[in-house]
Amino acid sequence: MPIEVRIPTVLRQHTDGEKKVAAEGETLHEVIADLEGRHPGLKGKLVDDDGALHRFINVYVNDEDARFLGGAQTPVEDGDVVSILPAVAGGAHPRVAGSPETR
Repeated sequence: MPIEVRIPTVLRQHTDGEKKVAAEGETLHEVIADLEGRHPGLKGKLVDDDGALHRFINVYVNDEDARFLGGAQTPVEDGDVVSILPAVAGGAHPRVAGSPETR
């Protein structure tokens, strides 16, 4: 059974719109390399030139954050589920009611 990779909407342009794709590998790094072979352009969205996961992409292996499991070197096995999620950033704009600027 291959590894299931769940693709966020923003990256589905690389997977012909598929939200789930299959990949092979023994580490997350190998899975990403396999994904690149099957879906060109995806690797650059996930890792930097050194192969480290981009800060603005969250990758989970079986619901565990890969950054705490070993990053791109996280081991994976057949049947695992890799979920890719873009990081969400935000916060209050300085002019939100109650902020010092609006008092």
